[in-house]
Order: sequence, then structure tokens, then C-alpha cells
Amino acid sequence: MAEDGAPVETEQELRDLQLEGLRWTVGHANKGSAFYRGSFDRVGVTPDDIRTLEDLRRLPFTKADDLREGYPLPLVSVPPEDLVRIHSSSGTTGKRKILAYTAKDVDDWREMFARCYRMAGVGPGDRAQIAVGYGLWTAGVGFQAGCEEVGAMAIPVGPGNLDLQCQFLVDLKPNVICCTASMALLLAEQVHERGLNDQVDVETVILGSECCGEAMRSRIMELFGAEHIYDITGMTELYGPGAGIDCSHHEGIHFWADYYIAEVLDPETLDPVPEGEQGELVVTTLRKEGAPLIRYRTRDLTRLIPGRCPCGSLMPRHERFAGRTDDMFIFRAVNVYPTQIEDIIARTEGVGSEYNVTLERESGKDHMRVRIERSPDVDSFQDAGAAQAMRDAIKSEVMVACEIEVVDHGSLPRSERKSKRVFDNRREC
Repeated sequence: MAEDGAPVETEQELRDLQLEGLRWTVGHANKGSAFYRGSFDRVGVTPDDIRTLEDLRRLPFTKADDLREGYPLPLVSVPPEDLVRIHSSSGTTGKRKILAYTAKDVDDWREMFARCYRMAGVGPGDRAQIAVGYGLWTAGVGFQAGCEEVGAMAIPVGPGNLDLQCQFLVDLKPNVICCTASMALLLAEQVHERGLNDQVDVETVILGSECCGEAMRSRIMELFGAEHIYDITGMTELYGPGAGIDCSHHEGIHFWADYYIAEVLDPETLDPVPEGEQGELVVTTLRKEGAPLIRYRTRDLTRLIPGRCPCGSLMPRHERFAGRTDDMFIFRAVNVYPTQIEDIIARTEGVGSEYNVTLERESGKDHMRVRIERSPDVDSFQDAGAAQAMRDAIKSEVMVACEIEVVDHGSLPRSERKSKRVFDNRREC
């Protein structure tokens, strides 16, 4: 959508809008941010040098460390009195990443999020139970604002409190659930265990914040009896959740290319990968006033999907995230991503979706153990076959040898937020 509210109708109009937004962003950041001004000076680029979209590659990258080093208000490109809100990431390493918003940023974010709900078929008459964190986190307020923008009823329960969650599912009959994949599985299992399936009417599940394998998605849909699971993307640095979502065809995430440019680059060389190949997502905002992003390295791994989606949307697509470059762990000189293991789990008979990986070092040698829950309707005598199938698949596809332990369904810990999958105890040795 153009700044005047008119819809973008052709690829050329979208490219023209992106160039206009890119030139504005570079000029805005150069004028208002000492960080960006210094960054541009170091590579010898000025706003006047940005004449085509291809000139984006002349601009320097921005990294998470730049936000932490600029604490408490990094990248700010407007006078302090123009800021109306801040949000923060979880800050798992070092200082928190705090992002500031102008009133226009908040309005733009609401519109982006509303697009996500509309693409998921949510609107007037629908009720959305929002089971994500509020406060400093972008999730709760983002899901709620977008919900209200499309005219649906928001039920802002927040994470946890399973008794209240189940009570509202029965009493208020929301047909939409918004949460992390871990929370969705936990809540779906609770509905099943409490015998409430016939009393809830969940049709749509919108998941964000963490990767979710096919086995886990299938289990959530089965337990809820849902028709669709949608994956919503976003991060605190890029407004928050609402940066994109898949449509009912579920053939990739539509991202709002009139609000930001998405590049997919080789994480080692930082050169563009051929369309359709996996790389690291790098984003540049086109309208963000408070804390614009210029070539921000997200660490998320994905690929751009060529061609127009069957739904007809002009908005381009990328694949669901395959993980993050910092999720990767090295085991016996092999790079391993948790999503590789999740893909194998989804194809293995007799196992569920919950798993974890433990890495140990004994006598100078690394050992890897994968613990996977048994499917709830499978007898334990099938464990040996399932374990062998997983062991063989991991050996042939991931190229590492590991131990597989099939455990009782429900015995691995559940989370109301993001589940921790990899426990690397080698650093403690």
C-alpha cells in the first residue's frame, strides 16, 4: 500500500514504492542518527548515492550487537519528544535490545498486523484468544492491536494460567488461538486431557516466535480439531510480530514488501544466494521513523519462493524459517540444525513431536542423545524400531551418529513460551 493509502497493484509499482522508501530511509537515518551517519561514512556512501534498488548492496549491515552497544535507545533517528513507546527483546545475551517507536510506527505496525489477520480469514464476528506475553514484549500488544483493527474480539489472556485458558475456551468459544507453538501444544493437550474437545470451537491457530516442525503442527491441529495453522513472522527490531504470514494455501510466508525489503544472503560471504536457495534473511525498513533498520542481519534462515502464490497476492513469499544461524550447533565437525532433526521426526512412525537433544563430552569425545516422546496411541514394544529408524536417518541425512531414546508421551517438559530443544553440556566439561 502506498503512503496515500492506495493499494499497490503491479510488481513495478511495488518496486517504485520500495525505491522511494529506501531513499527516504537512508536520508532519514543519515540526518537523524549518529550511528547510521558514521556507518555510512565508513563505507563512503551518501543518501544521494542511492538511485536504484540495486544500490541497496552499497549500504553497510546492521547487527544485533549494534543495538546492544547503542543501549538504551539505539538507532533512534528522530528527536526524543517524537517517541511514544519502547519495546524490548528478551535480552538472553548481554544488554537488552530496546526499540523505540513514533506514533506513525505504531499505526503502521497495527496495519501490518491487521493484514496478517485478514490473510488468515479473521475479521468481524471472530474471537481471538491471545496467549502470548504482554508488557515489554511486542507480542501481546501487537496481536491485540491487529485483532481490534480488523474488528474481531480480542481475549487477552496472556501466556500460562491453563485453568483460565481452558475456561475461556469453553465459555467464550474463541475460534482463533494466537500463541507460540509450544503453548499451542501444551494447551491442546490440556483440552484433550480434560475432555473438553467437544466444548471448544478452535478453527484457526496462529503461531509465532519459534520454529515448528510438521509433527508438532499435525499434533496441534489434531488435538484442537483446527482447520488451519498459520505462521506469523516478525521480531522486535522489525516492529514486532506481523511482518508476514502464510495464506490459506500454506505455500510460503507473504511478507509486506511495501514496508520492508527482504534479502536472502549467504551468511558467510554476505552475497545474494540464487532465488530459491537458502540463506540468511536481511531486512531494510522503508517507512520506520523511530529506529529504522538498514540491512539488518536477522540470523533467520529461509529462502525466497519464486513466482506468484495461487492466492493471487502481489506480496512476495519466503519459506517458513528453517532455524537461525545461532541455533546451529557443531557436533564432531558437522553443522547441525534442530530443524533437520524435526524433519526426520515428522517422517518417523511411532513417535510424537516433543524432543530434545543433549550434548555431552566424555573422555575427550562428544556424544549426542536425542530423546523423543512416543506417540500417545503407540505401545512401547515399537520403541526399538522407531529409535533405529531415527538413528539411521540422522546418520545418513545429517551425517552424525547419535543415541536415540524413546520416552513416554508427556514425559518431556512443556513450555508456555518457547521450548528449549538443545542442551549443550560440553561447555561445562
